[in-house]
Amino acid sequence: MKKLLLVMSASMLLLLGGCSFLNDAQDSLSYINDATDYLSAATEFASDAPALAQQAIGDIQAAEDFQTMLQDMQQTVEAFNELQAPDIAAELHQQIIEQNSAIITEIETYLNNFKDGLLDPAILENTELFQSVQDITNIIEQIQQLGQ
Repeated sequence: MKKLLLVMSASMLLLLGGCSFLNDAQDSLSYINDATDYLSAATEFASDAPALAQQAIGDIQAAEDFQTMLQDMQQTVEAFNELQAPDIAAELHQQIIEQNSAIITEIETYLNNFKDGLLDPAILENTELFQSVQDITNIIEQIQQLGQ
């Protein structure tokens, strides 16, 4: 009876250890998928925002659309920052959070530079928002390689 109990206990420990490994793998895969989605959103933003920013200088509707785009991107950035990265990607996630801090600051700068419903043209000369978004692409590509 004691041997049966010992074998069953050992089997349960192995099973629980295996579940932990599967959970870690699932968490890593989920994080990689979230990072890929974030990369898509950031890439789309970096692609579309500069032209819309130019239009927002003289077109009220474009300015409203640009403000909405900025606010949506800010929410996307903040949501990504809240993700819990698996241990394997923790350092890369921290690098993204640092870049995201610059992105949030730049977005707030843009949002504070609308006058009479239009974007102040001077802001386009003094910010690095789109470069900061491009910088995170490299980091996220490294995270994607972790999943391969």
